[in-house]
Amino acid sequence: MNKSDLKLIAVLERTGGFASAQELHQILRREGDGIGLTTVYRALQSLVDDKIVDLLRREDGEAIYRLCGDTHHHHLVCKSCGDTVEIEGGAIEKWAKTMAEEFGFREVGHTAEIFGICSKC
Repeated sequence: MNKSDLKLIAVLERTGGFASAQELHQILRREGDGIGLTTVYRALQSLVDDKIVDLLRREDGEAIYRLCGDTHHHHLVCKSCGDTVEIEGGAIEKWAKTMAEEFGFREVGHTAEIFGICSKC
């Protein structure tokens, strides 16, 4: 893990939720860090690949990032306030396995995000 990765992890810990690469870049710049936006994107991709950071897409397609938990999980995402809850996906896991087997796929992975309006909104 390099210096840029560690800086982004620290910022993500402070934000406590999802943020875009541009938002993270702005936070670092406000704090006096001269990191470039390209470096932020590169570091985030590395952290996603290493399963340290979760990647979601907003309804408009923009990528957003958050430190992830230790186990495989899915998300409920509020379309209004952006609040996100990690959830277990037993039924999704079973369905994904069944579909993969039915079509002869192996080494299967998946992600699932469920969007709606939370009870606070």
